[in-house]
Amino acid sequence: MLVFDAHLDLSLNALQYNRDLRLSVPEIRAGEIGMSDLAGRGCGTVAFPEMRNAGIGICVATLLAGCMKPAGPVGMWNSPAQAWAMTQGQLAWYRAMEADQQLRPIRNQNELESHLADWTLDAEATPIGYILSLEGGDSLRTLDDLSTAHEQGLRALGPAHYGIGRYALGHDQSGPLSLAGRELLREMDQLGMILDVTHLAEQTFWDALDLYQGPVWASHHNCRELVDDPRQLSDRQIVALAERDAVIGVALDVWMVASGWRRGISKPAENPDANLHGLANHVDHMCQLLSTSAHTGIGTDLDGGFGTEQTPADLDTIADLNRFQTILQDRGYDETALSAICHGNFLSLLKNAWA
Repeated sequence: MLVFDAHLDLSLNALQYNRDLRLSVPEIRAGEIGMSDLAGRGCGTVAFPEMRNAGIGICVATLLAGCMKPAGPVGMWNSPAQAWAMTQGQLAWYRAMEADQQLRPIRNQNELESHLADWTLDAEATPIGYILSLEGGDSLRTLDDLSTAHEQGLRALGPAHYGIGRYALGHDQSGPLSLAGRELLREMDQLGMILDVTHLAEQTFWDALDLYQGPVWASHHNCRELVDDPRQLSDRQIVALAERDAVIGVALDVWMVASGWRRGISKPAENPDANLHGLANHVDHMCQLLSTSAHTGIGTDLDGGFGTEQTPADLDTIADLNRFQTILQDRGYDETALSAICHGNFLSLLKNAWA
């Protein structure tokens, strides 16, 4: 089945982790034996061959370079100019992968329909389609950069990541949407971009929904009712997003899946919910809360600064999304619901946004 993955940090892995994603996951892991400079070394899960084995024909692929405070271990720079330069380097990598027939940009309705037709006809010969998104707005030196980025293919944007951002507060902070953030959202509206509410501080989340008139999604989020953390969506937020015809992609970062997880200490095999069945619990919760599967999708966030030390215990690579589909089928999700969750809901959102 076609899978739409709404969040993959591909260029971060290619440039900051120095991974050649054209190789297989085992080959990449072998090349990292003995390395410990970054989290997830030697136990990554994502490469193009395994994405194809999972049926991922379309993904949302990010540009990621921030300068928010406090700084994190990857994707962080000391000035907007440095961060902007990094996103331009990441964009150059995507262009190189396009030239190598690994990836194909999807920027409008016609390109989306053409790609889906090609993938249906011959998935093996068709590059993986990608929609370009910016995770955290810090790299935009001024709003003029947003127009430039849109011309370069940027179609979605999440204003915040972690910490205190230049345009918005991350989920680990508390406070309203800033004046700069309001101006950013107005410009995004004018350009017809998709607002990704992932990582927004809660008050900022509500301010953004009130202000933004365009399409919205939550690319990689799970349920606060199951794992109580500000990074998660409350039931009230889930309902509000559904009322905006948004789609929420469930994430495979296991601390967001299993309650009681302690990052850097817990191990997947030690927690009974730290597996794909635990992830299915989040799908169940959303679908039961909303009485529909029309607002749930997949946004794995795999290799988003972590590896198998922080993924479901029964997942070795992203190809194991096939196992997740079987789990949902066993729970009673029929072909229509499964298709909607795996790809249909995000595709419908894009088609409506780009109509």
